[in-house]
Amino acid sequence: MQLDLQLDFFNDSHSVLLRNDVILAIERWDASAAHAAWETLCQQYPRDDCLSTLQVLIKAVAERSQTPFQTHAALHDAQETLLIGITPAAQRNLGVPAAALWLRVQWQELAKRAAPLAYSANHSEDHAARLWLRAENWQAAAEAVATIVSWRRIPTPLFWMLQARLHTMGLQANWAMLAELAWLSPSRLDELVTHAADPTLQQLMKQFQNGFEGGGDTDDLAWFPAWLLTERPNLASFLTLAQPSQHSDPERAMRVLIELLGLERQGRQNDLIEHRKTLRDLSKPLYQIYMRTR
Repeated sequence: MQLDLQLDFFNDSHSVLLRNDVILAIERWDASAAHAAWETLCQQYPRDDCLSTLQVLIKAVAERSQTPFQTHAALHDAQETLLIGITPAAQRNLGVPAAALWLRVQWQELAKRAAPLAYSANHSEDHAARLWLRAENWQAAAEAVATIVSWRRIPTPLFWMLQARLHTMGLQANWAMLAELAWLSPSRLDELVTHAADPTLQQLMKQFQNGFEGGGDTDDLAWFPAWLLTERPNLASFLTLAQPSQHSDPERAMRVLIELLGLERQGRQNDLIEHRKTLRDLSKPLYQIYMRTR
């Protein structure tokens, strides 16, 4: 029994060593050495449960390319391959932290190859900016978004720009764009806040969701910028920089609240009454929250 255990230990240790030879070559992006090491592992341990996933990674290394993508469909297919096939194989064999670093190189290379492709509403997820975000190169992502015509009026590019800017500039510099995203696409704002690393933004969103009596769905988030002014009136100077959007009721409510805050400072009671009526007509729940603080 003891001899069997020793043999099992030897076999396991030896297979691990051979497997590590493959992994080290993959991490060095050496497809030839990785394939040779994989052949040795395959010959000595043909039933090793990592053979197939290691082969996926070797293929990824061997097929690296700098050739620009010619179509959005080709880029889409490359992204799917990286997400569905290569990523889980890398995480299994390299470990999650090392895989993240290795995969970042893959995303960077795809982003560079995607640079010639213009933004297309029909292929809204297939653009270099999105790939730079996956590579966590925030500056490159922002620069890629900036090449998109009218990016600030299109939900997806605006969402990408905010992701990049929150990492490079922080929350305070981005309140105006957050408001614009809320009006254009409440669902994108929800996604942004969910994945943002900013505790202040997440706490404010939680307060809004607990205190605002709207329709009970994601569309309520369009009212978030206006609600902010009832909770943080000091944000008025940042939110007033939001560019005109679709002149929706949530947008109008925010601008009415900015005017109300100014009228309160000036003590203009008659104008206050009229503006409060306007706010009430736009949103009774928001009006009630505003009046509770008065």
